[in-house]
Amino acid sequence: MRVLLIKTSSLGDVIHTLPALTDAARTIPGIQFDWVVEEGFAEIPAWHPAVAQVIPVAIRRWRKHLWQTLKNGEWKRFKQRLGETHYDLVIDAQGLLKSAWLIRYVQGPVAGLDRDSAREPLASHFYDRRYAVARDQHALERTRQLFAQALGYAVPSGLGDYGLNRAQLADSAAQPYLLFLHGTTWASKHWPEADWRALAERMSAQGWAIRLPWGNASEKARAERIASGIENAAVLPKLNLAGVAKVIAGASACVAVDTGLGHLAAALDVPSISLYGPTLPGRVGAYGRGQVHLCATGPNAGCGDRHKPCFEGLDAERVAHELQALLLAEEAV
Repeated sequence: MRVLLIKTSSLGDVIHTLPALTDAARTIPGIQFDWVVEEGFAEIPAWHPAVAQVIPVAIRRWRKHLWQTLKNGEWKRFKQRLGETHYDLVIDAQGLLKSAWLIRYVQGPVAGLDRDSAREPLASHFYDRRYAVARDQHALERTRQLFAQALGYAVPSGLGDYGLNRAQLADSAAQPYLLFLHGTTWASKHWPEADWRALAERMSAQGWAIRLPWGNASEKARAERIASGIENAAVLPKLNLAGVAKVIAGASACVAVDTGLGHLAAALDVPSISLYGPTLPGRVGAYGRGQVHLCATGPNAGCGDRHKPCFEGLDAERVAHELQALLLAEEAV
């Protein structure tokens, strides 16, 4: 059975789709997926054994350079590639108009969420088969349920399995290290730099090496300030997504703000502390074994504001205590 999956973005959403593929592969022998995904995340689907082809799309870039995209034939080639194969089923797991727009060029019946379940109800108008999935649950579980209904099996019991091989991705390290995933897009999701610094000092004093990745100039500067003068704390070189995944996979534990890389740590079965200020983890938090969610407790906690400081009540001392407990628990396993 050949299925086309449309789930283009974001990084966290793409990662949350992986367990649904694992469910399907374990239930339907021989099933294979082709996956339409934003070009910046195209490495991730290829890590799953049930994915035969990754079809990159560049909606974000094409919107900014529409004339160039039409002129250079990139859009035409993408449409042709979508139409090359007749699929037994097409699953739009995005539930947005932008994803429904892509299915016009695909051969095969299309399944997706019904209008009461989709993020953009109008998208369901374009599906041949529509399924109801309750909203008041984790996004990952919603996707598992959509796949199960569309492909005709019962959702397997227990925790969803991302289907990734951590050992295959991890680099060997000279010494155990902790990874601080400090970068995120919202200003209000940034845990205070002083707390990052205090946490690094505490964990370094206990003999832990600290590693800090970065994705842009401002993140690099922050990483350098956090690591400055702290023994065993180091700023990593510029890495692509595959490179960051290797570093995550090799870590003893991660501390992360609400960011896609935190979800990648969960997918790779790396014990992690995830820090939530303006957002809440209930429906979109890091999902998996050894995942600890710490939420701010101040008046602005969970406010959903992109700019308002929201981390009252979540300081380095509290995070260090939880991190130490997590590391001890992992040693005992």
